[in-house]
Amino acid sequence: MQTTLSTPTTEKLPSPLAPTTVEEKKDKINWIPYIYAAPSLLVMAAIVLYPFIYNVLVSFSNMNLEHFRDWSFKGFGNYVNVLTDSKFWLFLGKTLIWTALNLFFHVTIGVFLAILINKNIKGKSWFRVILILPWAVPQYITALNWRGLFNYEYGAVNLILAKFGIEPIQWLNTEWGAFSAALITNIWLGFPFMMIVALGGLQSIPDALYEAADIDGASWYDKLVNITIPLLKPVMIPAITLGTIWTFNNFNVVWLVSNGGEPSDQTHILVSWVYKVGLNYFRIGYAAAFSLIIFTILFAFGWNFIHKTKATQSVY
Repeated sequence: MQTTLSTPTTEKLPSPLAPTTVEEKKDKINWIPYIYAAPSLLVMAAIVLYPFIYNVLVSFSNMNLEHFRDWSFKGFGNYVNVLTDSKFWLFLGKTLIWTALNLFFHVTIGVFLAILINKNIKGKSWFRVILILPWAVPQYITALNWRGLFNYEYGAVNLILAKFGIEPIQWLNTEWGAFSAALITNIWLGFPFMMIVALGGLQSIPDALYEAADIDGASWYDKLVNITIPLLKPVMIPAITLGTIWTFNNFNVVWLVSNGGEPSDQTHILVSWVYKVGLNYFRIGYAAAFSLIIFTILFAFGWNFIHKTKATQSVY
């Protein structure tokens, strides 16, 4: 009689290297990235989130030099006082003029110089280093230097104008003279940033597009309008947005060049006036509400500008 031997069946154990199912993956949370990011998030919350929330609370209070520790909530009174103050609208108009003129010259000069540097010229690397120096030097050093250059008696600007037979100008002693001096200083400081951004955008444009345009007989203007500007848009629109916010809130240049808004607080923009109201006049609740109004203006501008210009969409 023939018997057959059968091997005993053993239950297959799961391998520790076997892939987990989708449900098991969903149940597992990798906490390592959160642990690594936690210190920086705590620091950001301490230096950004907490002061912002505290500023919101103070904006609804009567905090000032008299009620510095025993302040209490007073509702929307500070916001009403800001929006009904004629100085707010005066300085808002000056801030808009300041921002528009600065951005126009920053972008125009920056893009023009970027197009020149992008060409095959001798010493291109040296030109880039020289032209970026105004942006690399700290703002307060440049602002104080330019304040000396605009001095009525011994400033270099008036000495140069005298060489051409032009009478010395009271740059720092008149309202629009001090405003123009701060404007010139900030244009000097701001165009290198736009130049570097535009130069990076130009170097990313394929040469084949310009070669095809040359074959079709396109002029330099046609190439500028139909190739250069559209392909620079994705990099320039975010740069213009940042430049607008930085210029709108550029406290250092206006304060240092005009010596705190002189003459007679006529050279202020919104951010420098907030500083003086809060830290010189100690109207802290009023200044907090003022600053939140500035924040709202800039947030609304940045959000609408990015979406309406469709800067995040691809051009290809």
